[in-house]
Amino acid sequence: MSITMPATRTAAVGPELARSWLLVNAAHPDRFAPAVASAADVVLLDIEDAVAPEGKAQARENVVEWLSTGDNEGWVRVNGFGTEWWEQDLRALAQAPGLRGVMLAMVESPEHVRRTAQLLPDALIVALVETARGVQNLPEIADTRNTFRLGLGLGDYRRDTGFDDDPLTLAYTRSQFTISSKAAGLPGPIDGPAVGALGVKLADSAGVTVQFGMTGKICLMPEQTPTVNEILSPSMADRSWAVEFLTDFEAHGAQIRNGSDLPRLARARKVLSLSQAYGLTLPQGYDLHYEAPLDTYHC
Repeated sequence: MSITMPATRTAAVGPELARSWLLVNAAHPDRFAPAVASAADVVLLDIEDAVAPEGKAQARENVVEWLSTGDNEGWVRVNGFGTEWWEQDLRALAQAPGLRGVMLAMVESPEHVRRTAQLLPDALIVALVETARGVQNLPEIADTRNTFRLGLGLGDYRRDTGFDDDPLTLAYTRSQFTISSKAAGLPGPIDGPAVGALGVKLADSAGVTVQFGMTGKICLMPEQTPTVNEILSPSMADRSWAVEFLTDFEAHGAQIRNGSDLPRLARARKVLSLSQAYGLTLPQGYDLHYEAPLDTYHC
């Protein structure tokens, strides 16, 4: 039985698999449509940090109008629990038919998520954790029934802790997001942005995201989204290996032959499932061979 890569995805990437989360300043509604037309998996209309206090009411109105017009739909980054704007944001968005979810800023406890869910019962909630206190409470936040996914608010977290942006300095923090997400059965967490980065610098930053098991990344410019999508997707090497392994496995009767077959089978199926969701293919005539990933060897 031959294994073929799917030609294209049949629907947009869902938020549970979304790689690029593009923040758009909601004070500039002219940017909404171009953002939606970009390569971003999810567009986040931002009425939190991007908007000055005196502009928040207008930005909120811009978002509600957009999400109430035609077939427009999307996500919104809302102000944190305890701010003077939090309840106003949620009550206004509850009237917007196109709202699909919110990224709740400055989450420090499960209560922040639960109280948000009470006002927006039909919306998915990404808990954006941005402080040392929030990181200490990550397991409880992740375990909260209303938490859909965790996000790392990198800039505010570094300001709160005084940490540098070196990957080694932030290794513990990123690891905690992934461990808490997996332990709670959530999709992979969303990493913070690489501010102003493009090209090699952005690819390196997205590579760090992948190294720590995080499966999404906040983007600040539409130009960042294609690179983030590429780096956070199964690589060509992984896809080639998965097709080759499954083809060989089926050719030998689909029987487990040794202790490495089960983890390799699980990895190969995951790679091809993600490839299908992201619409990835192998080039025609592609015939390179790769060793199995290290985490599929049986010890």
